[in-house]
Amino acid sequence: MDWLKALYESFYNALIPEQRYLAYLSGLKMTLLIAAFAVLLGTVIGVVVAMVKVGSKGTKSRILKILAKFCGFYTTIIRGTPIILQVIIIYNLVFTSPNTSRVLVGTICFGINSGAYVSEIIRAGIESVAKGQMEAGRSLGFNYIQTMWQIILPQAIKNILPALGNEFIVMVKETAVISVIAVNDLMKMAQYVGSRTWDTIPPLVIAGMIYLIITMILNKIMGYFERRLAQGDHH
Repeated sequence: MDWLKALYESFYNALIPEQRYLAYLSGLKMTLLIAAFAVLLGTVIGVVVAMVKVGSKGTKSRILKILAKFCGFYTTIIRGTPIILQVIIIYNLVFTSPNTSRVLVGTICFGINSGAYVSEIIRAGIESVAKGQMEAGRSLGFNYIQTMWQIILPQAIKNILPALGNEFIVMVKETAVISVIAVNDLMKMAQYVGSRTWDTIPPLVIAGMIYLIITMILNKIMGYFERRLAQGDHH
């Protein structure tokens, strides 16, 4: 049973002495904060990009077509390159000031990354709405943006809410790479505890368990909303 005692002591040292459990809580707070703001920014970017892409179809507007090509280039590049590469490039090339907030960098980087994926989710949601809805809105005197905002998007969001929830769950896990620019997120704090205890595995296992618990909680929340939406469709 010596191995069991050693295992207990290793996890005890990774949590209790020097109130090390507070380090995990601090890192978790930073992880959730970055993920939440990144998804909000990504949703705004995604809505704009999706509206441009959908609006460019069947239009004669040269400006809109140019914007649609730019949006297509943006989604291709972001979805085709690793998130860790994007973080390093944005941090080292865009935000060159030593006083730049690493949290701001992380939020912007993950927001840009999330926007590329959210845009495709929203675009699919918009295209799932009957085309007659757009025609009905325009016949009421609404312009394209008003019709999209007041008629099309509310219906599209209802269809894609589960996918948007999954994007948030993915974002929570992907923020682990932000530790490469020394942001004190959950992963970085686990590494810090490991450097204090000279035993890196228990802190990383604890961080992994926290990620798993958060993911399971978010999945439960999304399942609840999916059931509510399904019930609403039946009424």
